[in-house]
Amino acid sequence: MDMDNSINIALVAHDNKKKDLVEWFKWNREALKGKVIVCTGTTGKIIEKEFSGDEEFYRVIKLKSGPLGGDQQLGAMISEGKIDVLIFFWDPMQPQPHDVDVKALLRISVLYNVPTACNRSTADYIISSPLLKENYVPQKSEFHDYTEREI
Repeated sequence: MDMDNSINIALVAHDNKKKDLVEWFKWNREALKGKVIVCTGTTGKIIEKEFSGDEEFYRVIKLKSGPLGGDQQLGAMISEGKIDVLIFFWDPMQPQPHDVDVKALLRISVLYNVPTACNRSTADYIISSPLLKENYVPQKSEFHDYTEREI
């Protein structure tokens, strides 16, 4: 997985929110040009299918489906500094069989100070921010006290 110096945007959507995410992607297709799009499995397949022929504008990296470990793969990428923005349209009205993975993913995005949108309005604010066009580097969290604690 070659993730050069591009801006890497993770897209995730629960089943009932996949249509919303595709609409959001269509609406923001110009702002997403040149970005690396990292998706969990099913979301990635939908994005690829919907936007086939646009490969010169979008590079899509598909992980496993969320319930099959994709959420955890994405969390690992966040902890390794490989994700710049997380757009996660999750469904608060539908219980998820992998809810613990979803919570872990959201927790890790906050822990590593990754801009995270859980709904369309917030995603619109993030994608339209002038900071996305700059070489913005969010403040890194310091874990020295934790990693160097006496055991």
